[in-house]
Amino acid sequence: MKDLSIKKLYYSISEVSKLTSVEQYILRYWETEFEQLRPQKNRAGNRIYTNKDINVILKIKSLLRDKKYTIEGAKNILNENSDVDLINEIALEKETKSSEIKDENYLKESPDKKNFKKELLEIRKALEEIYNSL
Repeated sequence: MKDLSIKKLYYSISEVSKLTSVEQYILRYWETEFEQLRPQKNRAGNRIYTNKDINVILKIKSLLRDKKYTIEGAKNILNENSDVDLINEIALEKETKSSEIKDENYLKESPDKKNFKKELLEIRKALEEIYNSL
């Protein structure tokens, strides 16, 4: 893998091809196979890839070429991981809201404080169960 030290918001398909060592036509094909890989297009209609897209490409490349999964197998793994990522994202959002509510006066006045803590505990338990089942 090439050096990703140059941080940009968007990369062209040729830049991504060089960074990931995956040919452009394969990147285009993977877009049709993997729903997680959907780069945006600019006004000229050219694909623009984000760092998230590049990470997905590297994951797909690893699954297909290094771990020798079929395309269907790689799709299944990516779908499982996206479910876990979604749950982690929701939990992180809840924890962020919790940390933003540090004002003691607000917490004293808030009737939902106990419910909020219960929700966080339930989410953590669900995350632990999913993590342990993997």
